[in-house]
Amino acid sequence: MPNWMPVYYGDDALEIVSGRGRRVTTADGRTYLDFFGGVLTTMIGYDVAEISDAVRRQIGTGVAHTSTLYLIRQQVELAEKIARLSGIPDARVFFTNSGTEANESALLMATNVRRSNQILAIKNSYHGRTFGTMAITGHRTWSSSSLSPFTVNWLASADRLRGRMARLGDADLIEAAVDDLREVLATVTAGDVAALIAEPIQGVGGFVAGPDGLLGAYQKVLGEHGILLIADEVQTGWGRTGDHFWGYQAHDVIPDLITFAKGIGNGFALGGVVGSASVMNAVPAISFSTFGGNPISAAAGNAVLDYVLDHDLQGNARRVGTILLDGLRALPHRIIGQVRGRGLMIGIEFVRPGTTDPDPAATLRVFDLCRAGGLLVGKGGLHGNVLRIGPALTLTEDEAREGLTVLADAIAVADGESVF
Repeated sequence: MPNWMPVYYGDDALEIVSGRGRRVTTADGRTYLDFFGGVLTTMIGYDVAEISDAVRRQIGTGVAHTSTLYLIRQQVELAEKIARLSGIPDARVFFTNSGTEANESALLMATNVRRSNQILAIKNSYHGRTFGTMAITGHRTWSSSSLSPFTVNWLASADRLRGRMARLGDADLIEAAVDDLREVLATVTAGDVAALIAEPIQGVGGFVAGPDGLLGAYQKVLGEHGILLIADEVQTGWGRTGDHFWGYQAHDVIPDLITFAKGIGNGFALGGVVGSASVMNAVPAISFSTFGGNPISAAAGNAVLDYVLDHDLQGNARRVGTILLDGLRALPHRIIGQVRGRGLMIGIEFVRPGTTDPDPAATLRVFDLCRAGGLLVGKGGLHGNVLRIGPALTLTEDEAREGLTVLADAIAVADGESVF
């Protein structure tokens, strides 16, 4: 494997060999409560009968692949469900293998509609690892090249701890963000900008989010110029935020394009774009994705989406996420700079006591202590100082409290070890 591909825990890396519910077992026989779900991808949990049975039925037909040159019933049915749930009138759906490919596809459509390669993106964002999506990723750790197929102009992040938006209230932050957008459009673009791409909650960036209504305020300005809005819902979709099915729904806005992936396959490779027909049909040549929406992944996707809706997992994310957020925000420790998030998408940012200076060492210490306590969590943030919590949406209240206890104990130990 290349040396730029990270593995958690270094020389003591884990190999997950089995899973059930929200728990995984590693090669050494130890079982962990999983609060990260393969980077928010195992959205329903492990060994879920409804999903496994749907996949087995498809495999039992002997057909794993036909390509989209032939009709794929599972794909058509899933597209109809997603189009209906998207909130976009006269919607079309194109399936891909990943969120990266979904974002590449959305950019292809937007730049064709607008006949422009100018893109607006948000600082601290992450949109993928390919050439185009890396160019619109505003996160230095994940930007491997300065080369770009786009002319990209950057808008300020909604980080409340540091930067130009630090400690602003909601109304003031929205006003400052809109002023920033107008200034960028007036000064450093060449007109005819294609699109703004934005995550309703920045995933890799450490679950940073602007106030409700921010994307709607942006779109009012974008609409004056005919600029499209792309909502990157790869991590925020399918009810994870608890309050809404899509992250964009907190913002009084309907995007032109929505990209999705991760949880919709619950581990099977599945992503895509949903958008209005006028935008989706703008690609001027033949194109398709060889494996995107293949019969097996589409069968899994149908079962996942049905499970989400039938079991009200959005409501569960809201209820169980509140237990975690309230419990974490009640912790008095000096090294916690901020607890933020929504539903089952939660970030804990660690700082040096008495400051807003990032403390990646304390973060790593808590991360390792969580593992020692039987809990798997993720890491992220621009400075590597944010613990990322994104459990399966089926997480129970008892499991939430169990994980909260491990987190509280780990943070207490790390706080006691911190140096002023």
